[in-house]
Amino acid sequence: MSRIRITDGGDALRTEARLTREVSDELEAAGLRARIVVRDLDSQAEISIAHDGPVPLASVVKVPIALAILNRIADGRLEADRQVHVAPGRFEGGSPMGTSRFRHPSRIAVDDLLMLSVCFSDNTATDALLDLVPTEEVQRDLDDLGLGGIQIRHHLDALVRTPLESLPPPEAHLAYELAHANPTQGAGHRIWQLDVSQANVATAAGLTDLLAELWRPERIQTSAASRLRELMAGNVVRHRLAPDLMSDAAKWSSKTGTLLHLRHEIGVVEHSDGQTIAVVVLSESSNSAAVQPAAEAALGAAARALHDLLR
Repeated sequence: MSRIRITDGGDALRTEARLTREVSDELEAAGLRARIVVRDLDSQAEISIAHDGPVPLASVVKVPIALAILNRIADGRLEADRQVHVAPGRFEGGSPMGTSRFRHPSRIAVDDLLMLSVCFSDNTATDALLDLVPTEEVQRDLDDLGLGGIQIRHHLDALVRTPLESLPPPEAHLAYELAHANPTQGAGHRIWQLDVSQANVATAAGLTDLLAELWRPERIQTSAASRLRELMAGNVVRHRLAPDLMSDAAKWSSKTGTLLHLRHEIGVVEHSDGQTIAVVVLSESSNSAAVQPAAEAALGAAARALHDLLR
């Protein structure tokens, strides 16, 4: 189901409806189910596909976690230069980058842990931040800000404790098949990290509201919003939506999330003419391969098509 909220003539609306159907069909042909929201952050014009329904967040959850930390830095409850002890090998099999690969004990400032978490998607750094501000406090911040549709429940070490990590490489496809299999009627997902009643989850609409608050802050301190925008601009993972959304005249700031069959990215395009567009893509693949360049390309093309239609 698609939703279009643009004030325009009938012919334009029919064109928009046709394009959203075509995008949905192309994603389905690529083996993808996706929830997409594209919103102009000033005019509030919006185009969406299946915007409702919670989806496990994977590493996208690092954005609201970072916001909770930055809220506390902004109001003086936490110091940005506070040194945090990080033990080596704390979470075996963690992120391929960052502190998960450290071999020796280290002390890292809170602000640098934020950089590692958001820019490098470092699970260990994120969990070190959650040791300072527990998930319950992160959730309370979101609730107090009126940012519904986002639920924070667990640490990030859980993301590297799925069935995939216990299988030898030749059998990895079994974990992906289990991930995209329909759960038993009336029961949750057999992989709890993918169960919407247990995992960190959000709706595409809820994440779009979060991006809107970061780029047009009304309820959070401007210093916290500014720093988080800066961190998202430094995201080093640029293979999913960035090739289709960034250019010399368009800045793309984002956070990705990948877990088994999930491929997400949320971010904001800032055009040189001043237009600012939030893009949220949450997707599930029915393909059992770990590496899916065609799926990544299809997601980028879908986001670009809806972005261009709105622009």
